[in-house]
Amino acid sequence: MSDAANPDRKSLIDRWSSVSLARRITIAAAIWGVLVLIGGAVALSAVYRAQTLALVEQDLQETLVTLSRELIREEAFLPDGRITNTDRTFFPSEARFQTQYSGSYWAVIGLNPDMTVAGDFRSRSLWDEDPPVTSELIERAAGQPGVTQFGNYDGPADQRSRVAAQAIVIENRATPLILVAAADRTPNDIAANQFRNLLLGTMIALFGGVFAAMVLGIRYSLTPLTRLRTDIVRVREGEAQKLSGDYPSEVRPLTEELNKLIEHNREVVERARTHVGNLAHALKTPLAVLKNEASGQTQLDDVVRRQADAMQTNVEHYLKRARMAARAETIGARTDVRPVIDGLARLLNRLFDARGIEVTVEGPAHAMFRGEQQDFEEMVGNLMENACKWAATEVRVTITDTPQALTIAVEDDGNGLTEDERAAAMKRGVRLDETTPGTGLGLSIVKELAELHKGQLELGVAALGGLAATLRFPRA
Repeated sequence: MSDAANPDRKSLIDRWSSVSLARRITIAAAIWGVLVLIGGAVALSAVYRAQTLALVEQDLQETLVTLSRELIREEAFLPDGRITNTDRTFFPSEARFQTQYSGSYWAVIGLNPDMTVAGDFRSRSLWDEDPPVTSELIERAAGQPGVTQFGNYDGPADQRSRVAAQAIVIENRATPLILVAAADRTPNDIAANQFRNLLLGTMIALFGGVFAAMVLGIRYSLTPLTRLRTDIVRVREGEAQKLSGDYPSEVRPLTEELNKLIEHNREVVERARTHVGNLAHALKTPLAVLKNEASGQTQLDDVVRRQADAMQTNVEHYLKRARMAARAETIGARTDVRPVIDGLARLLNRLFDARGIEVTVEGPAHAMFRGEQQDFEEMVGNLMENACKWAATEVRVTITDTPQALTIAVEDDGNGLTEDERAAAMKRGVRLDETTPGTGLGLSIVKELAELHKGQLELGVAALGGLAATLRFPRA
């Protein structure tokens, strides 16, 4: 099934693709560590349990050997071949076999010709309980005389016992005798469980320590990538011209290629500027010739002049926009905001001194614009000049610099604009007042230039009563 046919799977793949390298390595290591932890604990516990069970079976096997050795004594049988049931001194008589329900048992079982139990001779520890053996185990033992068969049995006092059974063939008996030895395996199971729990606790603690060390190691190993990101930000913001510093051998080829890319970007921008300048000079001469040739008073001359003027206006606009776009793509350009605005304010104060216009600037001295100074002067200069044209007595520029955005608000105390007029003023070539000089391109150029720098221009009502033109450049 394709990813397109399964959106849930595609969504999962997309989410995983966005996971950081450190998190991917950590998740993979955690999964592998848990698998190793569980697998190791299960395997070692199984080995330990098998070893303890083997020791129990070895002891049972020794008990069967003792039983078989004693059974070959003549005193153990009656003349007809039956087992004597009057004297147990020939059989294992340790204290564990004499204590009731001690957990250690033995029995000798005689069989009828149809392989049913004819009688038995047992240890005193069994007391009045049946021998701890199943009919299935008897059948297996009888089918392979001399071969020990093992099984489990719920013995006396609900003891879970390990049972060993072996069939032996004796002269003067038509059926074999079944030797049975049993031992309570509960202590062994408890010891195996305790070992498993201890093993799990130890491995979890070991895994926790190793995992913590691994996470710290991953973070330390990826530190060069974090430093590389910081250095790239410094280049983009104009604090550095290229990536420099000592990087690990694995990262160094990447930094070299990024430096080549930065240099290539600068070369492309510079070539674009040169081509735009050449194009501007190449177009100015033909347009000037057309206007000079159309110096007459005929209707054709008037049409040619008007069309030539329109062409010149559009050429200047798009050439200017091309130059702005080229500068906006420059990596590392950076401009101090306050010195530029202070310089424009001093210039406008002199130009509009006769009208009594005063331009004031408020804001921090450290604010930075991520772009070239020429573009910044173009945007802010247009807004401040427009404000001076329409202000009554005051123009105020407010700079706000936060980690989220750089904001520059230009306010005047003029008549302002209505909502419809503000929307129309953003359109290229629109002039709301034909009595003042201009082409109507100012605000549209500011808007386009702001957008080229990932910002925006907003028009609103100023606290001074006139128009508020606000430039906002997000820091993202």
